Amino acid sequence: MGRLSSRARHCFSGNEIESYRTADYSQYSFPSLIPRIASFDKYGIRRFLCVPTPVDAAPLTSRAKLALLFFFTAMPMGIWNVPLANVFAAYGKGHLVHWVLATSAIAAFISPLFVGALADQRMAPTRLLRWLALLTGLTMTLTCLSLQWHWADWLTLACAQIQALVMTPVWSITSSIVFSQLQNAKREFGPLRACATFGWVVGCWIVSFVLKADASIVAGFTAAGLWISVIGLAWLLPEMPPSDVQQHRSWKQILGLDALDLLNHRDHRIVFITAALFCVPLAAFYPYTALQLKEIGVENISAVMSLAQTTEILTMLLLAGVLARFRLKWVFLSGIAICVVRYGLNALNTKAWIMVGTTLHGFAFTLYFITTQIYLEERIDPKWRVRAQALLALLMGGVGNLLGYLGGGWWYHLCQKNGVTDWPRFWWGETAVTAVVCVFFAIMYRGRHATTDASARVLEKPDEAGVKD
Repeated sequence: MGRLSSRARHCFSGNEIESYRTADYSQYSFPSLIPRIASFDKYGIRRFLCVPTPVDAAPLTSRAKLALLFFFTAMPMGIWNVPLANVFAAYGKGHLVHWVLATSAIAAFISPLFVGALADQRMAPTRLLRWLALLTGLTMTLTCLSLQWHWADWLTLACAQIQALVMTPVWSITSSIVFSQLQNAKREFGPLRACATFGWVVGCWIVSFVLKADASIVAGFTAAGLWISVIGLAWLLPEMPPSDVQQHRSWKQILGLDALDLLNHRDHRIVFITAALFCVPLAAFYPYTALQLKEIGVENISAVMSLAQTTEILTMLLLAGVLARFRLKWVFLSGIAICVVRYGLNALNTKAWIMVGTTLHGFAFTLYFITTQIYLEERIDPKWRVRAQALLALLMGGVGNLLGYLGGGWWYHLCQKNGVTDWPRFWWGETAVTAVVCVFFAIMYRGRHATTDASARVLEKPDEAGVKD
């Protein structure tokens, strides 16, 4: 039996109070209760805060566990991804770097949507995360052994591709698990996501100051071992049931291709497409900034690159206030515009300006990509939560990064002459591409209240006190 507090009586009419009083809430799980009440409430979802949840609703996971999950998921990624280009070069495989980076892009076309659909419709996301973490650790070890034992190029690439297939969905699954445990994503997600960035920073510090492995395979073996901590943390989280269980699924649903229906909504489509386009120049940041720093004689490169995560953490802690004060469009645009400035500073090709540009990365990344994750959580039906994050991973890691890694590799070699890289030319090219993306979004994005096609809003949450468009 539902029961309203005296405060709630001032929020609803008499008929609505009677409807809530007589409703049988015991038949609903916590995730399904919110949209049912939200769709009934003509005043908007904010009024749901006046209605108590069922007595048997599962308690939310503690913030400490969610913070640790983000921290230990990001740490091995930072330990492996940041020094990757220099590690492959040190073992005579430098010519494979852009192809190895492209393996994650290829994997993004295959695994995120399939795994996302599995998590939404069949298997508990926490159980999936445990298996993915285990397989990531094992395949990362295999990739490191292929370098250490000097396997043929095609074998090394095969190992890297298998690793990418199991590692690529990890981030979208982890983010969806955290989102499912939040009551106010706009306010709570930023500080928790900052813990992931801090984990990445700690990973970089471990590589540079503890392991002294900025160009050593030791970094890879360390990262592989740390995935065990993710498995352990996933065991501590409750196994939330899939949010969209269906007895009979079409091949489109099994493969997760039904997530493409989200692109029918104009704003969603522009946000997704811009994320993919923004990733094209963004893909150049880590591999080529690291190479540029090495050429000008910088030591402890991974630690220097972690300057980007310092501002990333700061921005995430302030993001809730930013989203409350400014239109969403200007938050998105500011992130892309800062990236234009950042690459322009890299083009100056001095240690000081490169470090300033690296520091700006945190602002650029957070203001667009973290805001995009919050946008999807607040604007899309919860039963599509994992698939929405997976579609974002596909477009960013698949379309955007594949074009960025292969196109960036082509542009990098075009900017070389007699083994010397023309870094100003390289970065001005990346700056121009980023500026085009900025103009595209400024023209095409409209905002929630400019959307008039009702059929495109079927998968969207009702209007609520969320982010400003």
